[in-house]
Amino acid sequence: MFDKSAWGDGSFERADFTYDPEDDSYLCPGGNRLRRSNRNFSKPRTGIDKDGSIRYRERQQDCQICVHRQRCTPNMPTRKVTRSIHEAARDVARDIATTDAYLVSRRQRKKVEMLFAHLKRILKMDRLRLRGPNGAKDEFHLAAATQNLRIMAKIIPMPKPALA
Repeated sequence: MFDKSAWGDGSFERADFTYDPEDDSYLCPGGNRLRRSNRNFSKPRTGIDKDGSIRYRERQQDCQICVHRQRCTPNMPTRKVTRSIHEAARDVARDIATTDAYLVSRRQRKKVEMLFAHLKRILKMDRLRLRGPNGAKDEFHLAAATQNLRIMAKIIPMPKPALA
């Protein structure tokens, strides 16, 4: 997974801010809270943008007196951190990606994907020619058998011809 939250200019990135799910806020490295909104509206708002992200902002008073101001917000009055509405699922996926079982699964998936790529590119099986589920199953089984025969031909050594 690619995380493009880093700014690249040496300032804090989103990973430096800690999310607190109970309070639905971020905690900055200086110890201040970034919230969805810093005031109460008479008509409640969701705070979700059209692109499915939530913006968390720090209060300007807190940013002005923070010791990390130059590293956190060098060009802006306050710091903003965006969070996708799907970020909880992304956090679960990031946690899974760090397990040993995921690394094993990744190697196995790579092997399978290579076989499908071979079927499509080398054996020209980019589309099925037989109709119906049984026809597709039969055509796929023939292609898989062809792949298995090619693999076996590489593994099993050829017998040497007998000299007369």
